[in-house]
Order: sequence, then structure tokens, then C-alpha cells
Amino acid sequence: MTLKNILITKPSSLGDIVLVLPALTALHKSFPDAKISWLVRPEFAPLLENHPHLTEIIPFDRKLLGKAWYHCGAFGALIKLVKHLRQERFDAVFDFQGLLRTASLGWLSGGKRRFGPANAREFASFFYTDKVSQDMKSIHLVDFYLKIIQTAGASDFTVKFIIPEDTNAAYSVSKLLATNEIAEGDYVVFIPGSAQRDKCWPTERFAILAEKITSKYDLPILAAGTVSESDIIEDLKEKANVPITSLAGQTSLKELIALLRTARLVVSNDTGPGHIASALGTPLVMIYSWSNPARIAPYGRTECMVANEPYNRGTQIKSTDPKHSIEAITIEQVWQKVCEQLGESNPKS
Repeated sequence: MTLKNILITKPSSLGDIVLVLPALTALHKSFPDAKISWLVRPEFAPLLENHPHLTEIIPFDRKLLGKAWYHCGAFGALIKLVKHLRQERFDAVFDFQGLLRTASLGWLSGGKRRFGPANAREFASFFYTDKVSQDMKSIHLVDFYLKIIQTAGASDFTVKFIIPEDTNAAYSVSKLLATNEIAEGDYVVFIPGSAQRDKCWPTERFAILAEKITSKYDLPILAAGTVSESDIIEDLKEKANVPITSLAGQTSLKELIALLRTARLVVSNDTGPGHIASALGTPLVMIYSWSNPARIAPYGRTECMVANEPYNRGTQIKSTDPKHSIEAITIEQVWQKVCEQLGESNPKS
């Protein structure tokens, strides 16, 4: 099967989009002459801009389009989007989101072959021509996405994460670091927030970790996050007995990428920026709770993961076992990984 025009539907979330990047590159290598488009929410599009293997970014404004059933402007925007998709005449649509809205858009696009997970939610699999099952060999989402494109005839499965550099963003971050008197490449970034608060490691533990890092390694600590996560970062600053620079709401997505790219270490909850740091190859400690680490751990970098029983949860997405809660992750577990990532395998304190 030779593909000439491909659509990827993966509008969100940020971390999940990162995990699709190897499938994008594998599709390009398998079908080098194909045009590849990606349907994505506008706030996440900067991650994909100027990607060498992507031809077109198609904005999916979920907030607007979700009003299509009662708002004339939103309905018009939906009709415009569907018209654009149909004009593209896609050979294949890969729905990596696995939800009704994305699967139905793939169907409305008129794509000849529509690939998606057999266990898709909201009866989304009804809209697929090819339903792909996840098995024990494809528990990790990166492997599962590669399995899906293999069904379409892809043949190159080298896992490679490509996140383009942006010189303007890098320059802005340099100025931001200079303003805070922090040397480039010699700082630690904490990601203490998450869109899902039950994934957030307690701020008092981040505070103790900050004190231990400062005492042992004398590295400045920055806490990054969105404006809505300012309260978490302010709470962290209040509880820590060492200086922590808050960057809440101060970086665009491209600037956040630039900040993570040159960090000495990133300590993150299981959230989008942590997955970006993993893809960049930055030294990383990523803290997992109820999300199954076997599905979304840093791919090929399991040494960066802190989790309880990461490979004993089968294929389930979410655990309700208290020993998998975020509160069950100890300071000692995270500190051990921090020291390993900074080059010391047997920390004494």
C-alpha cells in the first residue's frame, strides 16, 4: 500500500502529542513522497511548527467547534473545517485520539482508509475501516502507534523524537535566565503542576527536594507552569527554605521547550512538559501515580521514571490502588533518581 496524502488526528493533550512524534517520522520515512497533515488544537500547534516531516498543520479549535450545535459561527467553522478536510482527499487517516469527535471527523473527511484503536472510547471504532488491537507487545503508546501505522504498510519503525528548535524562543529564554541571574545550562526545572491535580506530587515534598538539590549540588531551581498553576508554584516557594524562581505563565510553549532543552535536570509530574523533556533527551526525573507507567513512561529512558509497580498493572489506563497514588511516592525515591541523573548512583543524603 502506497500512501500519498495522510492525515493524523491527535488534537491533544500535550504529552500525548509528543508520544505520536515517532509515528510521524516513521510515516515520513516509509512514505517519503506523501503529504502529511496533522489536526491539532491551536495551543499545541507550536510544538509541531517547522517539523521537517510534517506538511500541514490543521487547527482544531475544540472550544469553538464544541458550540456548533447552538452557535451559528461555530457551526460555520465546523462546516469550513469539514470542507477543507474533504478537499484534501486523504488516502489514510490515523486517529490516535480514539474519541468520537476525531473518529467522526476522519469519516467526514472522506478518507479511504481510517485507522484507529479497536478499543476506542465513545464507539469511535465504528468510524474506522481498520481497527488495531493493543497487545502486551504494544502496551506503550509509542509502540501501539507504530503498530497502527504498520497496519497501513509502514515499514520503518526507528523511534525518533524530533522537536524543532526555535531561535527566537531560545533568545527569549536566554534573556529570561539573564534577568534572573541564572547561567544557561546550569539550572534545574521543576514542573510541580498538572492539569489533573491528583497527579501532582505534594508541594511540601518538592520543597524538601529543592533544599536537598540546593545543598548538595548548588543548582538554582526554576518552577515552570501555566498561569492556572501559579498557586501551586507560589505554595512551593512558601514552603521551600531555598530560593525558587517562578516562571508561571512567563513562557510560551516554544519558550518552555527551549528552557527544558538546556536544563541540567527536569523534575516533573506526569504531564506534558515532562514528556517534552524526555523527548529532548534532557536529564529527567518523572513522577508517576495512577497512570499506567508501562503505557506512557519516558520511551527508552526508564531510568528517568519514579513509580510504584510500573510493570505490574497490565494494560489498564488508570489504577485505583492506593499504593499507586501520588502520595505513595516518597522523597527518598525521587532523590535517588535525581542523584542518578546528576551522575551519582549512591547518594548518602
